Amino acid sequence: MKSIIFSFFLICSAFVAAQDYYNTDVQHPLVLENPFIDKTPDKTLPPTFDQAKPLLPQPEWQARPDVVAAYWKAWSIAFDNLYVPTEQNGFVTPYVDAAFNRHIFMWDNSFMAMFGRYGRRAFHFQGTLDNFYAKQHKDGFICREISEITGYENFQKYDVSSTGPNLLPWAEWEYFISVNDTARLRQVFPPLIAYYQWFRANRSWKDGSYFSSGWGCGMDNQPRLEAGYNREFSHGFMSWIDISLQQVFVGKILIRMANLLERPDDVKDIIDEINDLQQFVNAKMWDERSAFYYDVLRNGNFNGVKSIAAYWSLLADVVPGEKLPRLLSHLENENEFARPHRPTTLSADDPGYKPDGGYWCGGVWSPTTYMLLKGLTKHKQDSLAYEIAANHFFQLINVYNETGTFWENYAPEAGFFPAQSRKDFVGWTGITPISILLEYIFGIRPLVSDSHSPSETADIIWDIHFTDAIGVKNYPFGTDATIDFQCARRKKTTDHPRITVKSNRNFTLKLRWERGEEIIKVKAE
Repeated sequence: MKSIIFSFFLICSAFVAAQDYYNTDVQHPLVLENPFIDKTPDKTLPPTFDQAKPLLPQPEWQARPDVVAAYWKAWSIAFDNLYVPTEQNGFVTPYVDAAFNRHIFMWDNSFMAMFGRYGRRAFHFQGTLDNFYAKQHKDGFICREISEITGYENFQKYDVSSTGPNLLPWAEWEYFISVNDTARLRQVFPPLIAYYQWFRANRSWKDGSYFSSGWGCGMDNQPRLEAGYNREFSHGFMSWIDISLQQVFVGKILIRMANLLERPDDVKDIIDEINDLQQFVNAKMWDERSAFYYDVLRNGNFNGVKSIAAYWSLLADVVPGEKLPRLLSHLENENEFARPHRPTTLSADDPGYKPDGGYWCGGVWSPTTYMLLKGLTKHKQDSLAYEIAANHFFQLINVYNETGTFWENYAPEAGFFPAQSRKDFVGWTGITPISILLEYIFGIRPLVSDSHSPSETADIIWDIHFTDAIGVKNYPFGTDATIDFQCARRKKTTDHPRITVKSNRNFTLKLRWERGEEIIKVKAE
Protein backbone atom coordinates (compact mmCIF):
# COMPACT_ATOMS: atom_id res chain seq x y z
CA MET A 1 0.00 0.00 0.00
CA LYS A 2 2.85 2.39 0.93
CA SER A 3 4.44 1.61 -2.45
CA ILE A 4 1.23 2.52 -4.29
CA ILE A 5 0.86 5.77 -2.35
CA PHE A 6 4.52 6.68 -2.97
CA SER A 7 4.15 5.98 -6.71
CA PHE A 8 1.04 8.15 -6.80
CA PHE A 9 2.97 10.92 -5.02
CA LEU A 10 5.75 10.75 -7.63
CA ILE A 11 3.24 10.95 -10.49
CA CYS A 12 1.52 13.94 -8.90
CA SER A 13 4.86 15.64 -8.24
CA ALA A 14 5.86 15.19 -11.87
CA PHE A 15 2.54 16.60 -12.97
CA VAL A 16 2.89 19.66 -10.73
CA ALA A 17 6.49 20.23 -11.86
CA ALA A 18 5.37 20.23 -15.48
CA GLN A 19 2.40 22.52 -14.89
CA ASP A 20 2.19 25.52 -17.18
CA TYR A 21 1.47 28.94 -15.68
CA TYR A 22 -0.02 31.99 -17.31
CA ASN A 23 2.64 34.27 -18.76
CA THR A 24 1.65 37.72 -17.55
CA ASP A 25 4.58 39.54 -19.15
CA VAL A 26 3.48 42.70 -20.93
CA GLN A 27 5.44 43.43 -24.08
CA HIS A 28 7.82 46.36 -23.68
CA PRO A 29 8.09 48.14 -27.05
CA LEU A 30 11.85 48.67 -26.75
CA VAL A 31 12.45 44.95 -26.28
CA LEU A 32 11.18 44.60 -29.84
CA GLU A 33 14.25 46.64 -30.84
CA ASN A 34 16.64 44.36 -28.93
CA PRO A 35 18.95 43.00 -31.68
CA PHE A 36 20.49 40.32 -29.45
CA ILE A 37 17.33 38.25 -29.10
CA ASP A 38 17.38 35.47 -31.70
CA LYS A 39 20.79 36.63 -32.91
CA THR A 40 22.75 33.94 -34.74
CA PRO A 41 25.37 32.70 -32.26
CA ASP A 42 28.99 33.55 -32.93
CA LYS A 43 30.98 30.40 -32.16
CA THR A 44 34.38 31.73 -33.17
CA LEU A 45 37.03 30.07 -31.03
CA PRO A 46 38.62 32.64 -28.67
CA PRO A 47 42.39 33.17 -28.82
CA THR A 48 44.75 31.62 -26.32
CA PHE A 49 46.73 33.89 -24.02
CA ASP A 50 49.89 33.34 -26.08
CA GLN A 51 48.02 34.37 -29.22
CA ALA A 52 46.50 37.40 -27.51
CA LYS A 53 49.55 38.70 -25.64
CA PRO A 54 51.09 40.73 -28.51
CA LEU A 55 47.78 42.62 -28.85
CA LEU A 56 47.53 43.60 -25.16
CA PRO A 57 48.98 46.71 -23.47
CA GLN A 58 52.59 46.04 -22.44
CA PRO A 59 53.51 47.59 -19.05
CA GLU A 60 57.17 48.23 -18.23
CA TRP A 61 58.50 48.74 -14.70
CA GLN A 62 62.02 47.44 -14.31
CA ALA A 63 62.11 48.16 -10.57
CA ARG A 64 58.97 46.09 -9.94
CA PRO A 65 59.03 42.91 -12.04
CA ASP A 66 56.52 41.37 -9.61
CA VAL A 67 53.92 43.95 -10.64
CA VAL A 68 54.46 43.23 -14.33
CA ALA A 69 54.31 39.47 -13.64
CA ALA A 70 51.02 39.90 -11.77
CA TYR A 71 49.59 41.88 -14.68
CA TRP A 72 50.38 39.10 -17.14
CA LYS A 73 49.15 36.42 -14.73
CA ALA A 74 45.78 38.17 -14.56
CA TRP A 75 45.44 38.21 -18.33
CA SER A 76 46.57 34.57 -18.53
CA ILE A 77 43.83 33.45 -16.13
CA ALA A 78 41.24 35.58 -17.95
CA PHE A 79 42.09 34.01 -21.31
CA ASP A 80 41.87 30.55 -19.73
CA ASN A 81 38.26 31.39 -18.83
CA LEU A 82 36.95 32.14 -22.32
CA TYR A 83 34.14 30.05 -23.82
CA VAL A 84 31.91 29.90 -26.88
CA PRO A 85 28.12 29.64 -27.00
CA THR A 86 26.56 26.19 -27.09
CA GLU A 87 23.22 24.86 -28.27
CA GLN A 88 22.41 24.10 -24.64
CA ASN A 89 23.05 27.55 -23.14
CA GLY A 90 21.63 29.59 -26.01
CA PHE A 91 24.29 32.30 -25.67
CA VAL A 92 25.04 34.40 -28.72
CA THR A 93 28.63 35.61 -28.22
CA PRO A 94 31.91 34.16 -26.93
CA TYR A 95 32.29 35.21 -23.31
CA VAL A 96 34.51 35.37 -20.24
CA ASP A 97 33.50 33.21 -17.30
CA ALA A 98 33.12 34.90 -13.89
CA ALA A 99 35.46 32.30 -12.30
CA PHE A 100 32.89 31.37 -9.67
CA ASN A 101 30.50 28.54 -10.56
CA ARG A 102 30.19 28.31 -14.37
CA HIS A 103 27.49 30.96 -14.39
CA ILE A 104 27.63 34.45 -15.85
CA PHE A 105 26.67 37.22 -13.42
CA MET A 106 25.31 40.67 -14.25
CA TRP A 107 27.32 42.23 -11.38
CA ASP A 108 30.57 40.31 -11.94
CA ASN A 109 30.64 40.58 -15.71
CA SER A 110 29.83 44.29 -15.71
CA PHE A 111 32.98 44.86 -13.65
CA MET A 112 35.01 42.39 -15.71
CA ALA A 113 34.22 44.51 -18.76
CA MET A 114 36.08 47.35 -17.02
CA PHE A 115 39.43 45.61 -17.46
CA GLY A 116 38.33 43.63 -20.52
CA ARG A 117 38.15 46.79 -22.61
CA TYR A 118 41.95 47.01 -22.47
CA GLY A 119 42.11 43.63 -24.18
CA ARG A 120 39.47 44.36 -26.81
CA ARG A 121 41.88 44.02 -29.76
CA ALA A 122 42.55 40.44 -28.78
CA PHE A 123 39.06 39.43 -27.61
CA HIS A 124 35.71 41.22 -27.43
CA PHE A 125 35.20 40.92 -23.66
CA GLN A 126 32.31 43.38 -23.89
CA GLY A 127 30.43 40.77 -25.88
CA THR A 128 29.88 38.77 -22.69
CA LEU A 129 27.11 41.26 -21.85
CA ASP A 130 25.36 40.40 -25.14
CA ASN A 131 24.38 37.10 -23.56
CA PHE A 132 22.36 38.92 -20.91
CA TYR A 133 20.61 41.04 -23.53
CA ALA A 134 19.86 37.89 -25.54
CA LYS A 135 18.01 36.45 -22.52
CA GLN A 136 15.88 39.55 -21.91
CA HIS A 137 12.21 38.82 -21.25
CA LYS A 138 9.63 40.60 -23.37
CA ASP A 139 8.73 42.87 -20.42
CA GLY A 140 12.35 44.00 -20.02
CA PHE A 141 13.51 41.74 -17.17
CA ILE A 142 17.05 40.34 -17.27
CA CYS A 143 18.14 37.73 -14.73
CA ARG A 144 21.33 38.48 -12.83
CA GLU A 145 22.74 34.93 -12.94
CA ILE A 146 22.53 32.49 -15.86
CA SER A 147 23.99 29.00 -16.19
CA GLU A 148 26.68 28.58 -18.81
CA ILE A 149 25.83 24.88 -19.02
CA THR A 150 22.06 24.97 -19.54
CA GLY A 151 21.32 28.64 -20.19
CA TYR A 152 18.73 28.49 -17.41
CA GLU A 153 18.08 31.50 -15.22
CA ASN A 154 18.86 30.88 -11.58
CA PHE A 155 15.97 32.88 -10.17
CA GLN A 156 12.30 33.45 -10.78
CA LYS A 157 11.96 37.08 -11.85
CA TYR A 158 9.85 38.26 -8.89
CA ASP A 159 12.29 36.82 -6.37
CA VAL A 160 13.86 39.87 -4.73
CA SER A 161 17.31 38.41 -5.47
CA SER A 162 16.62 37.74 -9.14
CA THR A 163 18.34 40.69 -10.71
CA GLY A 164 20.78 43.55 -10.23
CA PRO A 165 22.76 45.49 -9.46
CA ASN A 166 21.81 47.53 -12.51
CA LEU A 167 25.33 48.34 -13.73
CA LEU A 168 25.05 47.36 -17.39
CA PRO A 169 24.72 50.99 -18.57
CA TRP A 170 27.92 51.92 -16.71
CA ALA A 171 29.83 49.03 -18.29
CA GLU A 172 28.61 50.05 -21.74
CA TRP A 173 29.39 53.73 -21.20
CA GLU A 174 32.93 53.02 -20.04
CA TYR A 175 33.42 50.96 -23.18
CA PHE A 176 31.96 53.70 -25.34
CA ILE A 177 34.17 56.49 -23.97
CA SER A 178 37.22 54.28 -24.50
CA VAL A 179 36.36 53.10 -28.00
CA ASN A 180 33.80 55.61 -29.32
CA ASP A 181 31.74 52.72 -30.71
CA THR A 182 28.44 54.46 -31.47
CA ALA A 183 27.16 51.45 -33.40
CA ARG A 184 27.30 49.30 -30.26
CA LEU A 185 25.66 52.05 -28.24
CA ARG A 186 22.71 52.02 -30.65
CA GLN A 187 22.36 48.27 -30.21
CA VAL A 188 22.46 48.17 -26.42
CA PHE A 189 20.36 51.26 -25.77
CA PRO A 190 16.89 49.65 -26.21
CA PRO A 191 17.50 46.65 -23.90
CA LEU A 192 19.14 48.92 -21.32
CA ILE A 193 16.15 51.29 -21.22
CA ALA A 194 13.66 48.42 -21.08
CA TYR A 195 15.55 46.81 -18.20
CA TYR A 196 15.84 50.11 -16.30
CA GLN A 197 12.10 50.60 -16.54
CA TRP A 198 11.36 47.00 -15.47
CA PHE A 199 13.67 47.49 -12.51
CA ARG A 200 11.85 50.66 -11.45
CA ALA A 201 8.43 49.02 -11.80
CA ASN A 202 9.43 46.01 -9.72
CA ARG A 203 12.13 47.17 -7.28
CA SER A 204 10.95 50.56 -6.01
CA TRP A 205 8.79 51.60 -3.07
CA LYS A 206 5.95 54.11 -3.09
CA ASP A 207 8.33 56.91 -2.04
CA GLY A 208 10.55 56.26 -5.08
CA SER A 209 13.44 54.61 -3.23
CA TYR A 210 14.66 51.16 -4.22
CA PHE A 211 15.03 47.80 -2.53
CA SER A 212 17.01 44.64 -3.04
CA SER A 213 18.54 41.86 -0.93
CA GLY A 214 22.06 40.84 0.05
CA TRP A 215 22.34 38.65 -3.00
CA GLY A 216 20.54 41.12 -5.23
CA CYS A 217 22.83 44.03 -4.28
CA GLY A 218 25.89 41.79 -4.62
CA MET A 219 27.15 42.29 -1.06
CA ASP A 220 25.70 39.04 0.21
CA ASN A 221 26.09 39.05 3.98
CA GLN A 222 26.48 42.66 5.08
CA PRO A 223 24.55 43.19 8.36
CA ARG A 224 22.29 45.89 6.98
CA LEU A 225 18.86 44.48 7.88
CA GLU A 226 16.99 44.49 11.15
CA ALA A 227 16.96 41.32 13.24
CA GLY A 228 14.42 38.82 11.99
CA TYR A 229 15.12 39.36 8.31
CA ASN A 230 17.49 37.17 6.31
CA ARG A 231 20.36 39.42 5.23
CA GLU A 232 20.97 37.43 2.04
CA PHE A 233 17.47 36.91 0.66
CA SER A 234 15.10 39.47 2.24
CA HIS A 235 14.46 43.11 1.34
CA GLY A 236 13.53 43.82 4.96
CA PHE A 237 11.10 46.54 3.82
CA MET A 238 14.15 48.78 3.68
CA SER A 239 15.18 51.54 1.28
CA TRP A 240 18.62 50.44 0.06
CA ILE A 241 21.11 53.24 -0.40
CA ASP A 242 23.31 51.56 -3.02
CA ILE A 243 20.42 50.48 -5.24
CA SER A 244 18.81 53.94 -5.06
CA LEU A 245 22.11 55.64 -5.89
CA GLN A 246 22.87 53.21 -8.73
CA GLN A 247 19.56 54.07 -10.36
CA VAL A 248 20.45 57.76 -10.26
CA PHE A 249 23.90 57.00 -11.65
CA VAL A 250 22.85 54.77 -14.54
CA GLY A 251 19.80 56.93 -15.20
CA LYS A 252 22.13 59.85 -15.90
CA ILE A 253 24.19 57.63 -18.19
CA LEU A 254 21.08 56.58 -20.12
CA ILE A 255 20.12 60.23 -20.54
CA ARG A 256 23.56 60.94 -22.02
CA MET A 257 23.19 57.97 -24.34
CA ALA A 258 19.76 59.18 -25.45
CA ASN A 259 21.08 62.66 -26.21
CA LEU A 260 23.98 61.26 -28.20
CA LEU A 261 21.69 58.91 -30.13
CA GLU A 262 19.01 61.61 -30.57
CA ARG A 263 16.37 59.62 -28.68
CA PRO A 264 15.31 62.06 -25.93
CA ASP A 265 11.71 60.83 -25.80
CA ASP A 266 12.89 57.46 -24.47
CA VAL A 267 14.25 58.97 -21.25
CA LYS A 268 11.69 61.62 -20.25
CA ASP A 269 10.48 59.43 -17.39
CA ILE A 270 14.07 58.80 -16.27
CA ILE A 271 14.80 62.55 -16.12
CA ASP A 272 11.81 63.06 -13.85
CA GLU A 273 12.70 60.09 -11.68
CA ILE A 274 16.33 60.86 -11.01
CA ASN A 275 15.54 64.46 -10.11
CA ASP A 276 13.11 63.22 -7.47
CA LEU A 277 15.30 60.33 -6.36
CA GLN A 278 18.44 62.33 -5.71
CA GLN A 279 16.39 64.83 -3.69
CA PHE A 280 14.98 61.91 -1.68
CA VAL A 281 18.45 60.49 -1.06
CA ASN A 282 19.70 63.76 0.40
CA ALA A 283 16.55 64.52 2.35
CA LYS A 284 15.83 61.05 3.78
CA MET A 285 19.01 58.93 3.55
CA TRP A 286 21.67 61.43 4.67
CA ASP A 287 22.40 61.76 8.39
CA GLU A 288 23.78 65.22 9.11
CA ARG A 289 25.09 64.26 12.53
CA SER A 290 27.37 61.45 11.31
CA ALA A 291 27.78 62.84 7.77
CA PHE A 292 26.91 59.60 6.02
CA TYR A 293 24.31 58.04 3.72
CA TYR A 294 22.41 55.10 5.23
CA ASP A 295 19.79 52.54 4.34
CA VAL A 296 16.41 53.57 5.74
CA LEU A 297 14.29 51.12 7.71
CA ARG A 298 10.56 50.63 7.41
CA ASN A 299 9.94 52.97 10.36
CA GLY A 300 11.93 55.76 8.69
CA ASN A 301 15.02 55.43 10.88
CA PHE A 302 18.55 54.93 9.59
CA ASN A 303 19.95 51.44 9.98
CA GLY A 304 23.19 53.00 11.25
CA VAL A 305 25.43 50.70 9.18
CA LYS A 306 28.30 52.49 7.46
CA SER A 307 28.75 50.49 4.26
CA ILE A 308 30.86 51.10 1.18
CA ALA A 309 27.41 51.22 -0.48
CA ALA A 310 27.15 54.90 0.49
CA TYR A 311 29.99 55.82 -1.85
CA TRP A 312 27.93 55.12 -4.95
CA SER A 313 26.86 58.68 -4.16
CA LEU A 314 30.10 59.91 -5.76
CA LEU A 315 29.47 58.32 -9.15
CA ALA A 316 25.79 59.27 -8.91
CA ASP A 317 26.94 62.88 -8.34
CA VAL A 318 24.34 63.57 -5.66
CA VAL A 319 26.60 64.88 -2.88
CA PRO A 320 26.19 68.63 -2.27
CA GLY A 321 29.56 70.34 -2.17
CA GLU A 322 29.37 71.28 1.49
CA LYS A 323 28.77 67.65 2.46
CA LEU A 324 31.57 66.13 0.42
CA PRO A 325 34.57 66.72 2.76
CA ARG A 326 32.75 65.19 5.73
CA LEU A 327 31.62 62.17 3.70
CA LEU A 328 35.17 61.60 2.47
CA SER A 329 36.64 61.93 5.96
CA HIS A 330 35.35 58.44 6.84
CA LEU A 331 37.67 57.01 4.17
CA GLU A 332 40.70 58.37 6.00
CA ASN A 333 39.64 57.33 9.50
CA GLU A 334 41.59 54.30 10.78
CA ASN A 335 38.62 53.33 12.95
CA GLU A 336 36.32 53.18 9.93
CA PHE A 337 37.36 52.44 6.31
CA ALA A 338 41.14 53.06 6.49
CA ARG A 339 42.35 49.76 7.92
CA PRO A 340 45.78 48.31 6.90
CA HIS A 341 44.25 47.12 3.61
CA ARG A 342 41.72 49.68 2.43
CA PRO A 343 38.99 50.39 1.71
CA THR A 344 36.97 48.05 3.87
CA THR A 345 33.46 47.35 2.65
CA LEU A 346 32.05 47.71 6.18
CA SER A 347 33.26 50.32 8.65
CA ALA A 348 35.57 48.87 11.29
CA ASP A 349 33.53 50.49 14.08
CA ASP A 350 30.47 48.43 13.15
CA PRO A 351 29.66 45.54 15.56
CA GLY A 352 29.44 43.22 12.55
CA TYR A 353 32.92 44.02 11.27
CA LYS A 354 35.28 41.03 10.93
CA PRO A 355 39.07 41.52 11.03
CA ASP A 356 39.49 38.71 8.49
CA GLY A 357 36.97 40.37 6.21
CA GLY A 358 34.11 37.95 6.81
CA TYR A 359 33.25 38.13 3.11
CA TRP A 360 31.36 41.47 2.93
CA CYS A 361 31.69 42.21 6.67
CA GLY A 362 34.79 44.30 6.07
CA GLY A 363 36.49 42.39 3.25
CA VAL A 364 38.28 44.36 0.54
CA TRP A 365 36.93 43.73 -2.96
CA SER A 366 38.28 44.95 -6.30
CA PRO A 367 34.89 46.00 -7.75
CA THR A 368 33.79 48.22 -4.88
CA THR A 369 37.31 49.64 -4.60
CA TYR A 370 37.23 50.51 -8.29
CA MET A 371 33.78 52.07 -7.89
CA LEU A 372 35.15 54.25 -5.11
CA LEU A 373 38.24 55.26 -7.10
CA LYS A 374 36.17 56.21 -10.13
CA GLY A 375 33.88 58.26 -7.89
CA LEU A 376 36.80 60.08 -6.29
CA THR A 377 38.26 60.79 -9.74
CA LYS A 378 34.93 62.17 -10.87
CA HIS A 379 35.08 64.68 -8.01
CA LYS A 380 38.76 65.48 -8.60
CA GLN A 381 39.86 63.92 -5.33
CA ASP A 382 42.99 62.69 -7.07
CA SER A 383 45.32 62.57 -4.08
CA LEU A 384 42.91 60.52 -2.00
CA ALA A 385 42.15 58.27 -4.96
CA TYR A 386 45.84 57.56 -5.49
CA GLU A 387 46.43 56.99 -1.77
CA ILE A 388 43.66 54.37 -1.59
CA ALA A 389 44.54 52.83 -4.96
CA ALA A 390 48.21 52.42 -4.04
CA ASN A 391 47.39 50.90 -0.66
CA HIS A 392 44.97 48.39 -2.15
CA PHE A 393 47.17 47.61 -5.15
CA PHE A 394 50.35 46.87 -3.23
CA GLN A 395 48.56 44.88 -0.53
CA LEU A 396 47.12 42.73 -3.33
CA ILE A 397 50.60 42.41 -4.85
CA ASN A 398 51.97 41.30 -1.45
CA VAL A 399 49.40 38.49 -1.37
CA TYR A 400 50.14 37.64 -5.00
CA ASN A 401 53.85 37.36 -4.22
CA GLU A 402 53.13 34.94 -1.36
CA THR A 403 50.41 32.84 -3.01
CA GLY A 404 51.10 33.19 -6.74
CA THR A 405 47.52 34.06 -7.59
CA PHE A 406 44.54 36.38 -7.09
CA TRP A 407 41.61 36.00 -4.71
CA GLU A 408 37.92 36.83 -4.75
CA ASN A 409 38.36 39.23 -1.82
CA TYR A 410 40.99 40.23 0.72
CA ALA A 411 41.20 40.65 4.48
CA PRO A 412 41.44 44.24 5.72
CA GLU A 413 43.99 43.11 8.35
CA ALA A 414 44.94 39.73 9.86
CA GLY A 415 48.15 39.48 7.83
CA PHE A 416 46.46 40.67 4.64
CA PHE A 417 45.52 37.16 3.54
CA PRO A 418 42.16 36.53 1.89
CA ALA A 419 39.30 35.16 3.96
CA GLN A 420 36.36 33.08 2.67
CA SER A 421 37.79 33.69 -0.78
CA ARG A 422 38.17 31.75 -4.02
CA LYS A 423 41.59 31.57 -5.64
CA ASP A 424 42.59 32.20 -9.27
CA PHE A 425 39.78 34.74 -9.29
CA VAL A 426 39.88 36.58 -12.61
CA GLY A 427 36.92 37.22 -12.18
CA TRP A 428 36.55 40.79 -11.23
CA THR A 429 39.77 40.82 -9.23
CA GLY A 430 41.43 41.34 -12.61
CA ILE A 431 40.38 44.98 -12.20
CA THR A 432 43.25 45.59 -9.77
CA PRO A 433 46.33 44.19 -11.58
CA ILE A 434 45.05 45.53 -14.92
CA SER A 435 42.72 48.57 -14.68
CA ILE A 436 43.98 49.99 -11.39
CA LEU A 437 47.59 49.45 -12.48
CA LEU A 438 47.07 51.35 -15.74
CA GLU A 439 44.71 54.05 -14.48
CA TYR A 440 45.91 54.82 -10.95
CA ILE A 441 49.37 53.33 -10.35
CA PHE A 442 50.70 54.35 -13.77
CA GLY A 443 48.08 57.11 -13.85
CA ILE A 444 46.96 56.82 -17.50
CA ARG A 445 43.24 57.51 -17.85
CA PRO A 446 41.44 58.00 -21.17
CA LEU A 447 38.99 60.71 -22.18
CA VAL A 448 39.27 63.13 -19.31
CA SER A 449 36.69 65.21 -21.20
CA ASP A 450 34.12 62.76 -19.82
CA SER A 451 35.00 63.66 -16.23
CA HIS A 452 32.99 65.63 -13.69
CA SER A 453 34.18 68.95 -15.09
CA PRO A 454 33.11 69.87 -18.64
CA SER A 455 36.07 72.27 -18.79
CA GLU A 456 38.60 69.47 -19.30
CA THR A 457 40.01 69.47 -22.82
CA ALA A 458 42.54 66.62 -22.73
CA ASP A 459 41.93 63.23 -24.34
CA ILE A 460 44.20 61.39 -21.91
CA ILE A 461 45.60 62.32 -18.53
CA TRP A 462 48.94 60.92 -17.37
CA ASP A 463 49.34 61.44 -13.64
CA ILE A 464 52.89 60.34 -12.76
CA HIS A 465 53.63 59.48 -9.12
CA PHE A 466 56.84 57.44 -9.22
CA THR A 467 60.48 58.34 -9.66
CA ASP A 468 61.10 54.92 -11.26
CA ALA A 469 61.22 54.58 -15.01
CA ILE A 470 57.81 53.29 -16.15
CA GLY A 471 55.95 52.87 -19.39
CA VAL A 472 53.19 51.18 -21.35
CA LYS A 473 53.49 50.12 -24.96
CA ASN A 474 50.67 49.14 -27.29
CA TYR A 475 48.10 51.08 -25.25
CA PRO A 476 44.73 51.01 -27.09
CA PHE A 477 42.89 54.30 -27.55
CA GLY A 478 39.71 54.72 -29.54
CA THR A 479 38.98 52.40 -32.41
CA ASP A 480 42.38 52.48 -34.08
CA ALA A 481 44.97 54.46 -32.09
CA THR A 482 47.91 52.76 -30.41
CA ILE A 483 50.11 54.72 -28.00
CA ASP A 484 53.48 54.04 -26.38
CA PHE A 485 54.16 55.88 -23.09
CA GLN A 486 57.64 56.10 -21.57
CA CYS A 487 58.81 58.08 -18.53
CA ALA A 488 62.49 58.18 -17.54
CA ARG A 489 63.71 57.79 -13.99
CA ARG A 490 63.66 60.99 -11.88
CA LYS A 491 65.40 61.97 -8.67
CA LYS A 492 62.34 63.52 -7.03
CA THR A 493 58.57 63.38 -7.56
CA THR A 494 58.61 67.17 -7.98
CA ASP A 495 60.97 66.94 -10.97
CA HIS A 496 59.40 67.55 -14.37
CA PRO A 497 58.89 64.10 -15.95
CA ARG A 498 61.00 63.33 -19.02
CA ILE A 499 58.54 61.49 -21.23
CA THR A 500 58.36 59.98 -24.68
CA VAL A 501 54.95 59.45 -26.26
CA LYS A 502 54.43 57.86 -29.67
CA SER A 503 51.03 57.50 -31.32
CA ASN A 504 49.52 56.79 -34.71
CA ARG A 505 46.84 59.42 -34.01
CA ASN A 506 46.87 63.03 -32.86
CA PHE A 507 45.64 63.57 -29.31
CA THR A 508 45.91 65.95 -26.39
CA LEU A 509 47.71 64.77 -23.27
CA LYS A 510 47.50 66.37 -19.85
CA LEU A 511 50.72 65.50 -18.03
CA ARG A 512 50.63 65.84 -14.24
CA TRP A 513 53.17 65.34 -11.49
CA GLU A 514 53.64 66.60 -7.95
CA ARG A 515 53.26 70.41 -8.05
CA GLY A 516 52.96 70.64 -11.81
CA GLU A 517 50.94 69.96 -14.95
CA GLU A 518 51.28 70.59 -18.67
CA ILE A 519 49.11 70.22 -21.79
CA ILE A 520 50.91 68.48 -24.65
CA LYS A 521 49.69 68.14 -28.23
CA VAL A 522 50.87 64.73 -29.40
CA LYS A 523 51.26 64.43 -33.17
CA ALA A 524 50.80 61.15 -34.99
CA GLU A 525 53.95 59.45 -36.27
